[in-house]
Amino acid sequence: METAAGPRTGPSRPHGDAGFARTAARTVRVAVLLAFVVFFGVPLIWLLLAATRTNDDLLTGFPIAFGSFHNLSTAWHHLLSYNDSELLSWVWNSVVYSVGGLLLTLVACVPAGYALASTRFRGRYALLLTTLVVMIVPGSTLVLPLFIEVSSVRLLDTMWAVILPMAFFPFGVYLTYIYYATSLPPALLDAGRVDGCSEWQLFWSIALPLARPVVSLVAFFAFVANWNNYFLPFVMLTDDHKYNLPVGLAALIQSAPGVHPAFASELPIYGPEIALAGVVTVAPIAVIFLFSQRSMIAGIFGGAVKQ
Repeated sequence: METAAGPRTGPSRPHGDAGFARTAARTVRVAVLLAFVVFFGVPLIWLLLAATRTNDDLLTGFPIAFGSFHNLSTAWHHLLSYNDSELLSWVWNSVVYSVGGLLLTLVACVPAGYALASTRFRGRYALLLTTLVVMIVPGSTLVLPLFIEVSSVRLLDTMWAVILPMAFFPFGVYLTYIYYATSLPPALLDAGRVDGCSEWQLFWSIALPLARPVVSLVAFFAFVANWNNYFLPFVMLTDDHKYNLPVGLAALIQSAPGVHPAFASELPIYGPEIALAGVVTVAPIAVIFLFSQRSMIAGIFGGAVKQ
């Protein structure tokens, strides 16, 4: 019969190595996260603070510093003085183009994704493959064919020349298809058919309410893409009063003497005014993200687990 064993010394070394490895991994993870925070956070902080300073202070002072609210008010009045408050027209145009394109995108993408996921028909695989191919094609390559189409129906330099092409969003179709294919049980639709529901009632009463997370996700991505769209309005529009914010901001920078001293101009548009215009451009996206992030996260992970 064995007697009581002596003190164990062997297992203490592996536990010590494991603890050191966890500490090292945690340190590396925190260092990487801090590097990302600095890389992306510092330019954003500079943009927010630049509008509160004078142009000379921006050029000679410490990069990250707060100026005064008086400077912020002065920069705002200078922006509004540009072409009789044309900035406000650009903001309104961006809202109209983005929301109009978003509504058409949802009307087209959600039923298309549902039909591709819940029905089997000839040409379905070809449609899915075409959707994937169009997703990876750069948007700039499609601008010339879109310009020819819009020109043929005499819609150039109108808001429909921007809104109608924005409704074409193949990523939203594929995202909705993935969600329905992985999260909507076919037995649920079969039960609805047994109860006498038509295909439209199945979509409207069952599939659409269950797809709220992915609809929010598609809506956010479509709105961001429409809001930041530069090339399409730049090609389709010639009247500067119909520009959206990205195109208008580019025109503002081009005419600013603070950026292009060769252009003799008396416009009071310098670094603080341009930074404030950038904040006006980014602010709606940030506000929408803050209020919709819960629905977006639910949409991202909605199709992660196959039922």
